[in-house]
Amino acid sequence: MSNYKKLSPEELKKTLSPLEYAVTQHEDTEPPFNNKYWDNHADGIYVDLVTGEPLFTSKDKFDSGTGWPCFSAPISKSTLVFKEDKKLWSTRTEVRSKLGDAHLGHIFDDGPGPEGVRYCINSASLKFIPKGELKNSAYSEWLKIFDV
Repeated sequence: MSNYKKLSPEELKKTLSPLEYAVTQHEDTEPPFNNKYWDNHADGIYVDLVTGEPLFTSKDKFDSGTGWPCFSAPISKSTLVFKEDKKLWSTRTEVRSKLGDAHLGHIFDDGPGPEGVRYCINSASLKFIPKGELKNSAYSEWLKIFDV
């Protein structure tokens, strides 16, 4: 975990786009069907844009029809924090990255898989590392999940 750390607010403002900053730091939501990863079908891992910590894999990604990237499970629940969100018409559960404290999206009880949940995540809070780039990166240990 020591390899992943959150940048200062000043550094984040310099490195993130205005949308990425608004989503990760101010709980904004990007537009559906008009974001980087909603229709990405490549193998790889999705990391926290704020810290680089691995959060999700393409193996758990599915098309929910919502226009945002959705996952049936995180790499580890220990990398996430869940908070009650009453900002809109109903109570939802917000998903945040634990180390980066970045807003990622929300979790819903209508997904596939054994837990039946859908992690609906903003592309603007993630960076995708394609399988082909894992070997020569700090994420090489994750390459093994694609050989199963």
